[in-house]
Amino acid sequence: MANPIQWANALSTRPSLEAAVAEVVDRVEQSLPMPADLGLVFISSAYASEYSRLMPLLQERLSVPVIIGCGGGGIIGMDVRGEPQEVEEGPALTLSLARLPDVSVRAFHIPAEDLPDLDSSPDAWVELIGVSPQEQPHFILLADPFSSKVNDLLQGLDFAYPGSIKVGGLASASGMGVHNGLFYLSKDKQPMGTLYREGTVGVALSGNIVLETIVAQGCRPIGQTYQVTKGERNIVLELAAQDDSTMTANDAEPHPPLVVLRDLIQTLSETDRQLAQHSLFIGLARDEFKQKLGQGDFLIRNLLGVDPRIGAIAIGDRVRPGQRIQFHLRDARTSAEDLELLLQNYQRAGLGTTETAGALLFSCLGRGEGLYGKPNFDSQLFRRYLKDIQLGGFFCNGEIGPVGGTTFLHGYTSVFGICRSLMVKG
Repeated sequence: MANPIQWANALSTRPSLEAAVAEVVDRVEQSLPMPADLGLVFISSAYASEYSRLMPLLQERLSVPVIIGCGGGGIIGMDVRGEPQEVEEGPALTLSLARLPDVSVRAFHIPAEDLPDLDSSPDAWVELIGVSPQEQPHFILLADPFSSKVNDLLQGLDFAYPGSIKVGGLASASGMGVHNGLFYLSKDKQPMGTLYREGTVGVALSGNIVLETIVAQGCRPIGQTYQVTKGERNIVLELAAQDDSTMTANDAEPHPPLVVLRDLIQTLSETDRQLAQHSLFIGLARDEFKQKLGQGDFLIRNLLGVDPRIGAIAIGDRVRPGQRIQFHLRDARTSAEDLELLLQNYQRAGLGTTETAGALLFSCLGRGEGLYGKPNFDSQLFRRYLKDIQLGGFFCNGEIGPVGGTTFLHGYTSVFGICRSLMVKG
């Protein structure tokens, strides 16, 4: 075999930034002796006061044409034993280097004010990115949560590059008052590495590469599926039950969502009733034509508030009449089972072969040890099903990944981006 993608990652928890950079570079270069085409770096906000020093330190030791990265409230990478580790507190730095033969790597930094209007043609988005849709690029995106207009960006990229995978996350910090950081180096555009405080940095990868995704939203459906019969913007005003063998004539009539929810909660176990008090979510069906909906067919959104006067509920997304929804619950057990099921399905589909080179994990700050009660849960579960895959990433302020062919910004989610060669030349 010749020309497969090669990928290496290393994690350091040295308190000195110089020592951490030296450790990750030395370890990655030992695993990846040939020149790399792409670097991905994630640095904990424990080093926030030294963010401006990161790119110069990397460039002293590395000669890589493209590097992107960001700061995170927690960092994920491979420790010295070759095991994935999630560092949620304290200093941490992770570096992934990829050798990408027969792959075009285009880097970009996009300030929010440069985004085309959402009424613009796809050509405006193609001009912004600088990559033709015919190249079928896949995207890794890292954005500032406050200044990037990331939802507009995702909508525009889906419009201009349908079928292309987009994964990534929003930069995060471990405490209030800590500035986020985005890191960018593209030697053909900006030869000196730069620290940005706003916008989005990313890469478009096209050619002999596949970017596959696992999007674990960590929820399970409760009750039956309902159809929105009346709604405005993000307010659900009326719901009607879908055709079901247990339905009564009264169920088929539209009801205020709070009435539907009250009746549903009465049917739950005591444990689930307690869970519904603080971990209740709304799932929006993403496939209008799929008859039988199950776990994974919904885009999970927050329940933002209620209006007891009219029985309406507000959710964290727009709704429209005719859309199908289902209430969901989230807890540690459900999150673990959801990710394990997705990993099993990925493995069963024959994916994750020996050609798989490396992976990125974009996980919500609300997961990790705070959710599971123990460290390294998502990364070690991934390792159980996809052995010997180098994994790097960070804990995000929002996660980017596809559901039902459309790219969304998620919360409480773990998004894996898994890279391998499209084909291996002999």
